[in-house]
Amino acid sequence: MSGRKGPYECGLDAAVDIIGGKWKVLLLWALAQGPRRFGQLRRELPKISEKVLAQQLRELEADGIVHREVFDQVPPKVEYSLTGLGASLNEALAPLGAWGRLHMASLEATYPRRHPEAQHPPDAV
Repeated sequence: MSGRKGPYECGLDAAVDIIGGKWKVLLLWALAQGPRRFGQLRRELPKISEKVLAQQLRELEADGIVHREVFDQVPPKVEYSLTGLGASLNEALAPLGAWGRLHMASLEATYPRRHPEAQHPPDAV
């Protein structure tokens, strides 16, 4: 699971704990567009592995952010959607997304300086 650290120091600590992880914010954004099946999420976020996607969805479900609905049909059908808490979290993240859009060019320009390892990938063995 997510390895929660215990009592929070402040509201920001609690929020960051919930959205921590590379993919959770992008999953929230995808689910804000409407209910999605696992395969749809994989196609919308092609760089995420199935294992990590399943783990992140389980954590978001356990935190009450995502609802998982299993339909009684053959073949089995499962859909993921945002709960009210998840929708309110997405609303809270909207200003962060706006900040990112506003500063994206300058952040991309400084990426090589912030991540020098990306310029010199390890030699193939």
